[in-house]
Amino acid sequence: MRVLVTGANGFVGSHLVRRLLEEGAVAGRRFSELVLMDMAFAEPARDPRVRQVPGSIADPALLADTFGQAPLEVVFHLASIPGGMAERNFDLGRQVNLAATEQILELLRQQEKPARLVFASTIAVYGASMPARVTDDTPPRPRLSYAAQKLVGETLIDDYSRRGWVEGCSLRLPGIVARPPQPSGLLSAFMSDVFWKLRAGEAFVCPVSPEATAWWMSVGCCVDNLLHAATLPAEALSARRSLALPVLRLSMAGLIDGLCQRFGDDRRARVSYAPDEGLEAAFGRYPPLEACAARELGFRDDGDVGRLIGRALGGG
Repeated sequence: MRVLVTGANGFVGSHLVRRLLEEGAVAGRRFSELVLMDMAFAEPARDPRVRQVPGSIADPALLADTFGQAPLEVVFHLASIPGGMAERNFDLGRQVNLAATEQILELLRQQEKPARLVFASTIAVYGASMPARVTDDTPPRPRLSYAAQKLVGETLIDDYSRRGWVEGCSLRLPGIVARPPQPSGLLSAFMSDVFWKLRAGEAFVCPVSPEATAWWMSVGCCVDNLLHAATLPAEALSARRSLALPVLRLSMAGLIDGLCQRFGDDRRARVSYAPDEGLEAAFGRYPPLEACAARELGFRDDGDVGRLIGRALGGG
């Protein structure tokens, strides 16, 4: 079996690759080759099962060559230009988030057997002004180019799946924590920074209020859900292919309480607040989320704030 991960060197992608290599299988089937695509790789792969493909997925020739080597049975499509960067550079976002996704679908369409395609979509498709409760039937209202591009990707995957060309599953991921403290182009980077700052005992200026409430998921839990999406029988996805996942809904104060309980109450004095209205509106007013369809299919959240913190910082 041949498996592909786009965005393999990114935050979520690197954790997914680590788990795939540890387990050596997807959906109970061992893979013979794990193809990794990203802009660059820090060092050559040491595992003989791994083939690295450096370069942009927006390069049609690179994609065509990668897919043309042999049929792919599972594709984890994680590569994207994130929200803030896609707003600043519309053309780059459109090429990576939309055109490359469409080409991936076309290349999979040419295979004799449909591949399982697990697509990393986003909760940003719901927009900033959400209803009092989000359910499986809440209509998406994207207000960022990134979110609009992801929603188009979901629609295309649904259509290609309906025609039997792929077996697609789009997961609307929340903020995944805790990303390493480095430039990422993500407007929500503060949601990860708080973990690292308080673990290290450093000062943290929170750009949203203590009452700001968001949806949270650790990178370990995210990887669990991505792998679970690859195991579902085709018939389980026929009714709904775009899924909001179960999440923990926590205020910043609740998260900071959990971090202080884990690393010491002295951390509390190192937190100050300087709320930014734009960030608060985008990342601090999340209502309850009822992800009933995903729960019925076996997707899970972290369970509690302690486990969220442990898996966010440990990745396991």
